[in-house]
This record gives sequence, structure tokens and C-alpha cells, in this order.
Amino acid sequence: MIENTDLRSRVRVGLTYFVVIFAGIICFFPLWNVICLSLSSNWAITANKVGFYPIGIHFQSYKKLLEDTQFWRSFLTSVIRVALGLSINMTLSVLMAYPLSKTDEEFRGRKIYMGLLVFAMLFSGGMIPTYLVVKQLGLLNSIWALVLPGAVPIFNTIMIKNFFVGVPKSLEEAAVIDGATPMQVMLRVYLPCSKPVLATVALFSIVNHWNDYFKGLIYMTKVKNYPLMSYIQSISVDLQQLVESGASTEEIEQAAQLSNRSLDSAKIVVAMIPLLMIYPLLQKYLITGITIGAVKE
Repeated sequence: MIENTDLRSRVRVGLTYFVVIFAGIICFFPLWNVICLSLSSNWAITANKVGFYPIGIHFQSYKKLLEDTQFWRSFLTSVIRVALGLSINMTLSVLMAYPLSKTDEEFRGRKIYMGLLVFAMLFSGGMIPTYLVVKQLGLLNSIWALVLPGAVPIFNTIMIKNFFVGVPKSLEEAAVIDGATPMQVMLRVYLPCSKPVLATVALFSIVNHWNDYFKGLIYMTKVKNYPLMSYIQSISVDLQQLVESGASTEEIEQAAQLSNRSLDSAKIVVAMIPLLMIYPLLQKYLITGITIGAVKE
């Protein structure tokens, strides 16, 4: 009987590993195909011959991206945007979530504020009113136009608030007895206990600011102010324009090896590298933060 139980356990573990590995391969293949497309020649992509490996390997797509000074300017703009946006999002979310995690006796009107938050999360003013507000404030062509709209991510605030509710009340009471102020309680008790949810919402904020391209298109009228994702949307291969601009024969031949699909694939690969570097650092907190802090009131 013990041997049968051990056999069933081994079969169950083996099937689990098989399913996880199979799912991982399925998820990895589209990414690998994009990498292969970015390295393949124009004729191979046009003929749909690129699958598990690149055909006619070249690096012209990456060369076109990396030799472009505007690409690096936009990259720096995106880095600054992520840094500013993350700081503003985390600061405002924590400062709003902490009082909302208190009881009605401790914070009168808490339910009114929660109702306003949920209403604002479900109903927004829309793109045109938001654009008019940004314009009237003189924020067009400014980095602040990319980070101030949506400075308080409501879903993230609710996640942090629900996580704060789960922090043992005895810890706060002990800190108050020792003479801690409300701000000190938040900074020295609640925040150290909330690393999982803070890492989770930080990851959400980073991904949102890095991947967003639409705000750059509508709030920036000059290409030099574009963040990275907005700029790479505008890059394309135009042989006719190269010929008319008097480009050299070598430049035209190099451009002929490219296709817009190859260039688009290179954009995706370059743009996802920073996120792939961040995910492993925050992954261990991700599931815990979501499961504990995601239940709305």
C-alpha cells in the first residue's frame, strides 16, 4: 500500500512537471518567434518561412534602432517617466491606502471616500476632457503630462489598503504605546510588513508606464519628446524615402534587407529587455501580493 502511494505521488509530480514545462514551451515559442523574425531577411519573412530559427540572419533591424539618436533620447525619456511615475504612484497610493484601512470610528467618512474611489475607477472623464485639462495646465510636451494623469492608480490603492487591513492591530498598538506618531506607524510598522503588495503594485506601475505609448502620441506634438514606446511606433522602413533623400547604395541595400515586420519584432525585443530584468527581482512577491491584497471591499 505504501509503495502504491509512493508511485501515485511520483506519477502526480511527473505529470505536474510535464504540464508546467509544456505550458512554458507554449508561452516561450511566440517570444522566440519574434526574436527570429527580428533577425531574418525580408524575403524569408515575406514568404512566411521563419519559424523555429531565423533565415538569412542579419542585424540591420537592431542597427537601425541603436544607431538612431532619437531612439536613445526616447529611451531616456521612458526611464525618467518610469522613475517619476513609480515614485508618485507609490507615494500617493500608500498615503491614501493607510487611512482607508482604518475603522469607521478611527476615520469618519471612510466609506464615502471608498465610494468615491470605486466610482472613479469605474467611470472616468474620458480622453478628450483629460486632454483639455492637460492642455489648460500647460503640460503638453512635458514629462509631467505622462505621469500626472492617473497619478493615483485606484486598483493599486485598494490592493494596498486591503493588505494594510490584514496587518495585526497589536503591532500598531505596541508602536503607539512606545510613542510613535501615525506617520511613524505607517513607515516603521505597516510598510515593512507590506513588501509583497508594494512590490506587486510597483511592478504594475513600472509595466504600465514603460509599455504605454498612447499618452505620448496625444500629449507630445514633437517627436523629440516621445517616450520610447511612442517613438518606436513611428519607425518604419521606407525605401522610396531613402532613394529620394539621396542615400548611398550601401544604405539602400541594407534597408532592402529589412521589412516592417522585422523592424517591429526588433522593437518588441529591445523594449521588453528592461522588463525581463525587473520581473525576476519582484516575482517572489507577486503572487502573495495579488492574492492577499486583491479582494475589494
